Amino acid sequence: MAERYEIRFSGAGGQGLITAGIILAEAASIVEGKYAVQSQSYGPEARGGASKSEVIISDSPIDYPKATVVDACLAMTQVAADKYANGIKPGGVLLIDTDFVKNVPVGDFRVVKIPIMRTAKEEIGREIVANVVALGAMIALTDVVSRESGEKAVLAKVPEAFIELNKKAYSIGFQKVKEALGK
Repeated sequence: MAERYEIRFSGAGGQGLITAGIILAEAASIVEGKYAVQSQSYGPEARGGASKSEVIISDSPIDYPKATVVDACLAMTQVAADKYANGIKPGGVLLIDTDFVKNVPVGDFRVVKIPIMRTAKEEIGREIVANVVALGAMIALTDVVSRESGEKAVLAKVPEAFIELNKKAYSIGFQKVKEALGK
């Protein structure tokens, strides 16, 4: 891993992407013992407006808690892609939800496409876990934490009644990206 790795989750308010960022930061810091910070920003709307969650992970103390050169970005909606896919570093990666991002931003980065919301709805049966599908996908894409650390952090955050649902969502998201990458 690089000295400092920056990930941005973006989409619409209410999609759980801030929670996904918090879980990733906990996987890095609590489970793996790395340094991590998470910050968030969202529009004035409670639900539906653009929102983002940024996670910075490092092997050494983090001197600035905001993303400056993003290594990996998730865009769940077209508005999020238009607003937050800027600043992806050359050679970075953009993960998009194929059903909601039709005008893919162009830049010196790789684009990976999977149907995140549709996967949550059709393969898991609950759209509410789309954020966990997205988290599994981002961890598979970046290897910023291990698959096991990510899953452990997810399961530590959810009520016992929803452990199997979230475990399945995380695993499917992880697998979808591996398939998209041909691995």
